[in-house]
Amino acid sequence: MMLANDELRTVLVSIHVSLRDAIHAVTFDSVLQTIMITHRALLPVLGRNPLIAVAGLNPHAGEGGLFGREEIEVIAPAIRAASAQGVLASGPWAPDTVFMRARNRASEPGEFDVVVAMYHDQGLIPVKYLGVEKGVNVTLGLPLIRTSPDHGTAFDIAGRGIADPSSLIEAVRVARTLCQMSS
Repeated sequence: MMLANDELRTVLVSIHVSLRDAIHAVTFDSVLQTIMITHRALLPVLGRNPLIAVAGLNPHAGEGGLFGREEIEVIAPAIRAASAQGVLASGPWAPDTVFMRARNRASEPGEFDVVVAMYHDQGLIPVKYLGVEKGVNVTLGLPLIRTSPDHGTAFDIAGRGIADPSSLIEAVRVARTLCQMSS
């Protein structure tokens, strides 16, 4: 799952699970697989190797083991394994600042093309904060292009005539662009 808007892209290692389960989902294999899927998905879109920032799991990316060892024992080895395959991945970066560093502004491009986040809210809060109406969910790793609004189905307001179609329109626009790029 990649959530994206004009300013930020983020891909998730774990998606719709509890925080406890999300922590357990941060394994060498899951982090490496997410980095590799991200690389393969963005390579044709960007026309070059994407610059992939990998967020840490713990505050301050573990602070050298002070706040947890996942960065040292799991995330950093997965980044090294991806780098050994020619992927431009770096980190683990402190999750409280990496999204700001990756943000694209009209006057200043971000340092990274995408951030790999360890769990759902770590990656989605920054994207949605920048504008849920422009957010698009792009499913990566499929043999076809699949996009959807980043906010989900909004069943709570269905049939009331108050839904904002902006994210749906953006999802169709992104799907069209991706189709054109893959032809």
